[in-house]
Amino acid sequence: MKLIKRTVIAAAALVVLSLPAAAGGKIGNCEVSGEKGSIPIATPAKAGQLTVEVSLPAPIWWNGDDPAAIKDGMEYCMAAEIAWRAGYDKLEVVNVGWDALIAGQTEGFDLAMSQISITEERKKVHDFSVPYFGSDIGVLARKDAPVDGTSIKSARVGVQQATTGAAFAQDTLGLTDVLVYPEQGDMFTALRAGQIDAAMTDTSIVLAEEKANPDTVAIAGQYKTGETYGAIYPKGNANNAILDKIIQSMIDDGTVAKLGAKYLAAAWGKDPATVPYFTP
Repeated sequence: MKLIKRTVIAAAALVVLSLPAAAGGKIGNCEVSGEKGSIPIATPAKAGQLTVEVSLPAPIWWNGDDPAAIKDGMEYCMAAEIAWRAGYDKLEVVNVGWDALIAGQTEGFDLAMSQISITEERKKVHDFSVPYFGSDIGVLARKDAPVDGTSIKSARVGVQQATTGAAFAQDTLGLTDVLVYPEQGDMFTALRAGQIDAAMTDTSIVLAEEKANPDTVAIAGQYKTGETYGAIYPKGNANNAILDKIIQSMIDDGTVAKLGAKYLAAAWGKDPATVPYFTP
């Protein structure tokens, strides 16, 4: 999602829940498929568990608005599988502010997963995992006021601060009527209320919003950017190479693809490749 281009770093609002596994190889509602402890971590951030940060809300990726409500979702179940293969059946989810996460102002976690685009700028602050998902920049508009590749140039466009969507709208497209929102939910609320003509962020995210509000908004198009998502690791942490090995094993054995089919393709109701591409 997201590039460092911040004005104010919001304080992280932490909400924490520890979730033990149920019997039969499950964490939350996630059926873990790998061998428990097959790629062990010796020194996690907190003993006896995997600690994962996320900036909520993140529908489909983390199904719930706070950790207490989350039991599944694409990245949640990825985190559950990582915990299991690392040797733990306990997953602690920590909800943090987006700006604080991206700026490296959070601590005490093993990894963060929050639809985070890998960028060279961010690599100065964080270590990243191997990429596990590709996403372009999508444009969401109201159904009663559609936009296209031409009209978007003069539209009022909402973006979330510190995101790659914000940078793309302002720096690459050169849009001048841009409203910057601190949180993703604020941007989408403004769109539905008619305060902006379009919202611009990851195609994967606008597809989820279209699915959640099919009567009011629709994806108008997308721009090819070649972005990929990765997990954030604390810079220089000794466990990073082990976590990378776990994630790569999940890619290689098809676990990530299966989770994508279950949570993403089914939830969106369409293939992102069918969304038309605008020319910058």
